[in-house]
Amino acid sequence: MLRLEAGMVVDGFRLEERLHKGGMAMLWRVSREEAPDDPPLLMKVPILGDNHDPAAIVGFEVEQMIMPKLNGTHVPHFVASGDFTGQPYIVMELIAGTSLRARFDDSPLPVDEVISIGIRVASALHNLHRQQVIHLDVKPSNIMFRENGEAILIDYGLSRHDRLPDLLAEEFRLPMGTGPYISPEQVLHIRNDPRSDLFALGVLLYHLATGERPYGFPTTVSGLRRRLYRDPVPPRALNAKIPPWLQEIILRCLEVDPGSRHDTAAQLAFELQNPDQVQLTARADKHARDGFFVVVRRWFHAVGMEASSQQSAGQQLTHAPIIVVAIDLSYGSESLAEALRTAARRILQTEPGARLACITVQKTNRIGMDEVVDRQGRNIHVKHLVGLKHWARPLAIAPDKITYHVLEAPDPASAIVDYARVNDVDHIVIGSRGRSVLRRYLGSVSSQVVAQADCTVTVVKSAGGG
Repeated sequence: MLRLEAGMVVDGFRLEERLHKGGMAMLWRVSREEAPDDPPLLMKVPILGDNHDPAAIVGFEVEQMIMPKLNGTHVPHFVASGDFTGQPYIVMELIAGTSLRARFDDSPLPVDEVISIGIRVASALHNLHRQQVIHLDVKPSNIMFRENGEAILIDYGLSRHDRLPDLLAEEFRLPMGTGPYISPEQVLHIRNDPRSDLFALGVLLYHLATGERPYGFPTTVSGLRRRLYRDPVPPRALNAKIPPWLQEIILRCLEVDPGSRHDTAAQLAFELQNPDQVQLTARADKHARDGFFVVVRRWFHAVGMEASSQQSAGQQLTHAPIIVVAIDLSYGSESLAEALRTAARRILQTEPGARLACITVQKTNRIGMDEVVDRQGRNIHVKHLVGLKHWARPLAIAPDKITYHVLEAPDPASAIVDYARVNDVDHIVIGSRGRSVLRRYLGSVSSQVVAQADCTVTVVKSAGGG
């Protein structure tokens, strides 16, 4: 291998400046020899030696396989790579933003900032999982932010792609990950569950909110296995400013059983953006760690736990979509409301892991004051919220799988489309009336939603006039 120095040219890339040297790789700022005025790029070069960890070499091969498959704003843009027959490297976009690592020195952070970081990282993870990739090494130094605030996930040396060979699982038997953030299932050698990334994000949120790591910094396998049976100190016991709903979310992320966590990163982001819709359980009120007998019972269970097959990233997202039903609550819409219920029921029967968001749009004036109460003196927003719950009651959905939202906007179609985009909605179900002026109004709303939404849209029509 070459001894790299500034000024050298490797496969058409000129090494300008060494930015960082870590235990496994060096990072160089490089430019294209044929286009020196183009924006600078980043070259990642593995550090090889007689005593080097073979897992680092395999991890570099994994990153070389995965990065060309990735796209979007939440990952570095891949440019080129060289293999081990010559000079191994990966050239990618040089990100101008900052790493999340710097914020941990200031923790605990204000709750609003913790929530903002959680939403942005969860959204980035959802985008990655939709590309059939599980990161499996989510930690502060592997999260960066663009200048516009969007989160970027970097370093895919421990990642798993549904459609590519898992070289790390094939060649090694020790848990792969970073001690404080590795999930319980990764300790058991399970590498194909996207909810492992949600556990790591829960660790990040816990640390940012409390200033402490929930599981310390274990360096042995026995130390890693403690998270299979020993629960962390509840966040609110360390920082009373943390609201109960945020503790509920953090502790749910840190559940040992992946099935007890959020089904997808999109659902986690959804709850962080809609705290009033979070269903509180005993987790929210917890003030101390579990007692001796609970821990012992959990320890005996952990002793017998073995690696088991889990769903892939693609399968998990397929079975846990976010579905929006846009409901018209105006007088005379009973027939359409029932048709929407039927459509929603049919979809939920095929998607048992889905989260249903019931929304209605309270149309507001573009200019001037809006009425807050109706003629009977009832608050209009609350009235709509009650109407949504009344509509959903026959569906008999578990409270943690359904939420209700009254959107206030002058343009109903834009409000629905924006809601779907911000919350990573997978499927919108919307009604269209059957005749006359009402059809021209509501029909135009549904057609605009069909034209503008980035997700699947089902338009339900009512045969009658009601």
